[in-house]
Amino acid sequence: MTGPPASPHERPSQPDVFRLPGYLAFWTAETVSAFGSYITSLALQVLVVVTLHGTPTEVGLVNASRWLPYLLFGLIVGATVERRRRKPILVATDLARALSLGAIPALWLLGWLSLPVLMGFVALFGLMTLWNDAASQSFLPRLAPSSSLLAANARLDQGAAVAQTSGPVLAGALVTALGAPLAVLIDAVTYLISAITIAGIGIAEPKPGLGARRLNLRQEIDEGLRWIYRHRTLAPLAISTHGWFVCNSMVTTVFVPFVLLRLHLTPFELGLALAAAGGTGLLGSLYSTRLGLRWGAGRAVIACRALMPVAWAIVALAPASASHWITVAALAIGQALYGFAMGAENANEMGYWQAVTPDALQGRMNATRRSVNRGMIVVGAPLGGLLADTIGYRPTLWLAIAGFALVAGYLAVSPFRHARHDEVSGPSKSPRLTPS
Repeated sequence: MTGPPASPHERPSQPDVFRLPGYLAFWTAETVSAFGSYITSLALQVLVVVTLHGTPTEVGLVNASRWLPYLLFGLIVGATVERRRRKPILVATDLARALSLGAIPALWLLGWLSLPVLMGFVALFGLMTLWNDAASQSFLPRLAPSSSLLAANARLDQGAAVAQTSGPVLAGALVTALGAPLAVLIDAVTYLISAITIAGIGIAEPKPGLGARRLNLRQEIDEGLRWIYRHRTLAPLAISTHGWFVCNSMVTTVFVPFVLLRLHLTPFELGLALAAAGGTGLLGSLYSTRLGLRWGAGRAVIACRALMPVAWAIVALAPASASHWITVAALAIGQALYGFAMGAENANEMGYWQAVTPDALQGRMNATRRSVNRGMIVVGAPLGGLLADTIGYRPTLWLAIAGFALVAGYLAVSPFRHARHDEVSGPSKSPRLTPS
């Protein structure tokens, strides 16, 4: 499956992936959904606090209900995705997400919306997103050959970065103009658009399980776990990423109260600092293909992860007594480095995962690693909040920064440092695409 690295003159070029049949529609659906997600992320929190007069704890409960399905059903979903064609899953789950979000403003208008009801619909939304994530990341290798996966993921990241930069601004305007419940309805419409767009992709997917022995569900889950955690390069990448999620959930939990309560900035100034990450995330995604082909997937990902502790160290050192704009500038620089590293890394990491993993294991690979990663958020987020309350914001940030450095160092000494995008050889096994 793997071979020696190609020479610089033999490195594969990355074509214009928008010319691949079906890719433009897939990219459009993913980007539209990303804009909607930023609307809901803000609108749901405002809905809990303002409309339902909830507490920060109740905001946390609503957010937790979003990730609970990943912990409960992630491994099962990963195995069952392999038993179905992926396009119908994408369409069905987008429609289900549109309905689950659309029910929230409807119940509010009827006076039936309460916190438990809201948590139930958010959990349903999370379950459908779990299915959609597993199918989506496994569907992309059926649209793009392995040699184009780096560029295909980079284009998706560019759309997501634009959404990250402008989405919060759009969300704030919609929540202000329409109110939080009706703003959620806008996101429901984006998932409806996504479902219609995906349905129009003409692709002849292979029959699930064709040419392979069928295992029972537990055997399939075990096979997916063995593929990830016994693989020479994927295992250290997975373990390092799990540690990264613990550290990242710690800093993102601490960041907002640190900025508002310790540095005494306004929400508007906080928004300016956060916007820097979206802008440089787009820049990083634009350079991700070039970095991955020149340095290799391993060195590109390691370099980006090594930049993370530097970025958050700048945030931790932001002054509290200087001019607000000096503080905002320091935070923006830190967030800009963080966003660039995220944008440059993601396409290289995802492109490598998808290219190395056989089609029959794509769903289990994606759902397994994402479920464990989301489990790390459940550990890291409360840990960050607890530490901030006991030892303070800055010490907690420094602990997480040390963790970022540790997981980057572990990856740098592992076999993953030699990983390259041109390792996968042989013809593409993508299914036949039919005219849309």
